Amino acid sequence: MRAHRWKFAGTSLLCSTLAVCGIASAQNPPQKPPPKSTQKPGAPAADTQVPSPVSRHYPILIVAHGNEPSWSLRLGMKGPERLDRSVYPPIILDPGETTAEESGSAWTYHAKDDATNADVTVRVSREACSDNMSDAKYTFAVMVHHAQIGDLQGCGQSAPDKFPEFRKKNQLDMPDEFDDKNKPTDKDKEKDKKLAVLDPITNFHPPVSVAYLEAGRVVFSRSAVKKIAAPAGSELAVSHDGKKLLYTRSDSKMGPERSIVLYDAETGRSVDIATGNARSAFWSPDDARVAFLKYDGKLWQVWTLPASNPGNAALFSPQAVDSLHGWISPNTVLASDMQNTWFLSEDKPPQSIPLKDVYGDTFQIMSSDTIRPNPINSDLWLVTAYYLNTPTGAPTDSMGLNSTFFLFEVKSHRRTILGAPDTFARAAEWSRDGLQIFFTRGVAGKNVLATSRVFWDSTGLKPYSPGSYLVVGK
Repeated sequence: MRAHRWKFAGTSLLCSTLAVCGIASAQNPPQKPPPKSTQKPGAPAADTQVPSPVSRHYPILIVAHGNEPSWSLRLGMKGPERLDRSVYPPIILDPGETTAEESGSAWTYHAKDDATNADVTVRVSREACSDNMSDAKYTFAVMVHHAQIGDLQGCGQSAPDKFPEFRKKNQLDMPDEFDDKNKPTDKDKEKDKKLAVLDPITNFHPPVSVAYLEAGRVVFSRSAVKKIAAPAGSELAVSHDGKKLLYTRSDSKMGPERSIVLYDAETGRSVDIATGNARSAFWSPDDARVAFLKYDGKLWQVWTLPASNPGNAALFSPQAVDSLHGWISPNTVLASDMQNTWFLSEDKPPQSIPLKDVYGDTFQIMSSDTIRPNPINSDLWLVTAYYLNTPTGAPTDSMGLNSTFFLFEVKSHRRTILGAPDTFARAAEWSRDGLQIFFTRGVAGKNVLATSRVFWDSTGLKPYSPGSYLVVGK
């Protein structure tokens, strides 16, 4: 019995082992095989938690805005496309990469300032936002960082209905130019790509009172009625009411002696108001005073005189300067020497900005250059200057130089070239509404000089009038 029990035990052990191997014994019926696994090689086990993929979609067709300072941003199909600030020209943006934060409720858009190539980032987060100027609630909080301008905070809202209308309107206003095969040129395509995001400027006011030089003569035009104010002259300035004209007259063919003349368009009379080597006169904002440069035998200084009593001229500032560029405010003028621009005031010490900060590495400093503060924003300057390195193919003067004009923002030092590289431009001047720029086009001695006009956002370029060195009064 002991041996039999051992044999049974051994037999049971063998059967058990064979059953594991898939071989049935008489005592154990066949078992169904386990279901075949559908898990792919290398895949995590079924009970492993797999994170849900984060959506790479980001919000588009958003209009954002903020206050203090006032600004707005358009976020188009590909990202940021345009930044607007109050009393500045719009900034066209070239969209770049967009990244989403892990939360899935915030995104960072990268872009470049088309004019300066400065980096721009826009962070949009989906959260309730208020602009503190109204009771309106917005879907997104928006932070804009411009490498030159700084940070702007505000709110945004999806506004897809505004974008098609915006583009359609601009397509109608900006027709294509065509090549000899009647197809849009590459230059046109690039221009249209940039201008498609700009609203056409329609709220400008054409000048009604201007002065310019034509065949050397001083022409004064009021409401399209032209009068010859003088047979010769330079450095023209029309009063804000459009009734009077200042110009510089040379008193010697051989020497530097000059005088400032006041011409009254209503009476047709002219009178010398500053003599003894005086030049470069500008009307004050209220037309009550005239600022001008006077030479004392050693240096040029800024003087002023009452328009109603020119005999009471007085020294405005003892600072030695080379050029006068106009009034910044009722009691401050802008002047320059060969190193600095100067803010000269009756009630403050002189302040300066290095000219190299204004000109950068692109332009060279000359005393014949002009700087004109914008009439509605003194932080925005219009500068006419010569390139250090002439652009390829650009027209040049007898010295082999090319001149153009650019905008300079005093606070941010942002610089935007407006003059076309195939143009020789001098004496750029603002309109009184601050939206238009008039400049002399052509090279003296090579071309017939004429005046062209362009808007401050570089659109609307067109010939304006014959003559050169045009200035606007009203």
